[in-house]
Amino acid sequence: MTKIEDRKAVLLKRLSELDSRLHTIESELDTPHAKDWDDAAIEQEGEEVLEHLGLAGQDEIRSIRAALKRIRDGEYGFCTQCGAEISADRLDVLPATPFCKACAAAH
Repeated sequence: MTKIEDRKAVLLKRLSELDSRLHTIESELDTPHAKDWDDAAIEQEGEEVLEHLGLAGQDEIRSIRAALKRIRDGEYGFCTQCGAEISADRLDVLPATPFCKACAAAH
């Protein structure tokens, strides 16, 4: 397998994990609230955390889908801002990143 195919596999695996996590979060948010005020307040705090995690997961899903599109289009591994090649080390750590190190620091 090529490096791009390896990275594509990593991206697809992460996408699947996020999809599963978001379904779990949705199920938790759909659970009925407690009738006790103290318990309801604690549940509300928990829901706010879950909503934040859900939004972060949705952002990551968008990033992964954009990276998969760049793979399909033959543009993967190049900075979307300056066009420079993104280092292999950076892509190993952040396979969905659209930016080279310099543009990410400036962004």
